Amino acid sequence: MAIRDLVPWSRNQELAPGRSNYDPFMTLHREMNRLFDDAFRGFGAPSLSPLMEGRFGWPKLEVTDSDKVVTISAELPGMTEKDVQIEIAGGVLTIRGEKKDERSDEVKHFTERTYGAFERQIALEDVEEDKAEASFKNGVLTISVPKSENPRAGVKRIAIKAQ
Repeated sequence: MAIRDLVPWSRNQELAPGRSNYDPFMTLHREMNRLFDDAFRGFGAPSLSPLMEGRFGWPKLEVTDSDKVVTISAELPGMTEKDVQIEIAGGVLTIRGEKKDERSDEVKHFTERTYGAFERQIALEDVEEDKAEASFKNGVLTISVPKSENPRAGVKRIAIKAQ
């Protein structure tokens, strides 16, 4: 038995044969699916899942924290160093840029690639911001920030006075 045989409906058909034509819960279910499909279609995404992944988790990052250096790597396929800006201010590393769409709007298409502006922020503690270095090779941005030799105390207790 195929998995499709277990589902009583599909997008292009009403309820499976033998079921009542009016089921308020199934009607609500279909209408909610249609509402979300219509709402998110306007963002250029084929469904909600790629939209969430593409807008809120891109570019993918890898952060390595060793004794002497914090290394951040970002996957940016199809981009160059001219497409990306890196800033460190107030203990926050910001990576921002934009990946431009290469296609023309004259033809219909389907894509799983991610385009558009992005910004990712990573909080860094006890690093020497002025000694940060970055390199870009084969679509991977790598940022190295040395740790400070005099780290601040991690936790500061504050005494509570009785009144």
